Amino acid sequence: MADQTGADHPVIHDRDAGIERLLEIMRRLRDPQTGCPWDIEQDFATIAPYTIEEAYEVEDAIAREAWDELKGELGDLLFQSVFHAQMAEEKGHFTFQDVVRTMSDKMVARHPHVFGDESRDKSADQQTRDWETIKAAERAEKAQQGALDGVAMNLPALLRAQKLQKRAARVGFDWPDASHVLAKITEEAAELEEARDSMDADALEDEFGDLLFVIVNLGRHLGLEAETALRRTNAKFTRRFEAVEAALAEKGKRPEDSTLEEMDELWDAAKHRERTRAG
Repeated sequence: MADQTGADHPVIHDRDAGIERLLEIMRRLRDPQTGCPWDIEQDFATIAPYTIEEAYEVEDAIAREAWDELKGELGDLLFQSVFHAQMAEEKGHFTFQDVVRTMSDKMVARHPHVFGDESRDKSADQQTRDWETIKAAERAEKAQQGALDGVAMNLPALLRAQKLQKRAARVGFDWPDASHVLAKITEEAAELEEARDSMDADALEDEFGDLLFVIVNLGRHLGLEAETALRRTNAKFTRRFEAVEAALAEKGKRPEDSTLEEMDELWDAAKHRERTRAG
């Protein structure tokens, strides 16, 4: 039998070996002498974009209820964690088992009503408030004193805006209800129009960002996730525009051969069909 770092390590070919098999495969891929040249060249920065991409593919499979695909997508995402942990172990930072231990400790600490002596007889809202209190204490231990500390910089902009607003709201910096946010949207739209008339590119971008930020805030007050809502609308736009293209193709035409009026009519027809099926 070959050395345990080699390809003939028995666990690599044992389909029932679970996570240990995957960890050994990762070690083998990163072996400086016998591993894969591409995997060996990677570092945290080069792998991070793949990690983000895999998380989105998990979300996409869930949105499409593609459960067979979800199994594979979750595996891809798990492999990203294993990849990062292997690189961390090589540098002496931590191991995959440290990751598992940290996550397990965190879940036990954050659920005293399940793993401790606190009562489970409380609402989901109360549990959410307790969760946030525990997380605030964890941030304090990390010397994160500001209300906005710890909100990741590289989150998608809509998601980060919502998280920033939630953090600010916890310390009382928030509008009392959605009507005030709607008034602010009107104000920001007027300021955007002024910036457009001035033709100042920086001012235009600034005011456009302000308007987006307030719209995210409106969604939060309505109990909606802005990132999720926009993803849903993106998917809806894609479906309906593809229906327009298909209808034009039946006439031997492409969008660029059509008029806006004709495409609008086909768009309305696609929308009507969707609503009829849904209703």
